[in-house]
Order: sequence, then C-alpha cells, then structure tokens
Amino acid sequence: MADFNEREKAFEAKFKLDEELKFKATARRNRLLGHWAGEKMGFSEAECDAYAKEVIKSDFEKPGDDDVLQKVLTDFQGKSVEESEQSLRKKMDELMEVAIEQIQNEG
Repeated sequence: MADFNEREKAFEAKFKLDEELKFKATARRNRLLGHWAGEKMGFSEAECDAYAKEVIKSDFEKPGDDDVLQKVLTDFQGKSVEESEQSLRKKMDELMEVAIEQIQNEG
C-alpha cells in the first residue's frame, strides 16, 4: 500500500511539474510571438516589448490558443500585414518548440 501511495505522489508531482512547464512554455511562446508580430508591424523594440505583454495577457481570455491567434490576426489586419491564419498557427507551433528548448536549456 505504501508503494501505491508513493507512486501516486510521484505521479501527482510529475503532473504538476508538466503543467508548470507547459504554462511557462506557452507564456514564453506568446512573448516570442508578440516580438515577432511587433516587428512585422514595424514596431520599435520598446513597442515590441509592450505588444508582447499584450499578447501574453490575451491568452488569459479563454482556454486554448484561439484568443492569442485572433488578437494577432486582428492587429495584423489593422496594420495591413498580410498573414494567413494557417501560417500564423504554424509560426505559433515553431515558437512553442523554441520556447520549450529555451526553458529546458535554462534548467
């Protein structure tokens, strides 16, 4: 019975760590996306930093990535930046890989 309890605690600890890493990676991805999008819209470095924070905040509106996607697409349209939803989703996937790699290299 003690083995079962220990395994259960280990599983819960791993799940918590995985969720924490997922949260950090998503926030990092959104920051990277905000910088990339800001550059495409012609923002200065300071404006890119501020925009990246807006993108990070937009992720808390609803579950999933659609809120972030819609924010960036809408902002692109407002600045006449041509980018399809499909290519933006691909960029988000690429940046998630970069974010995960960066986090793993920090640890």
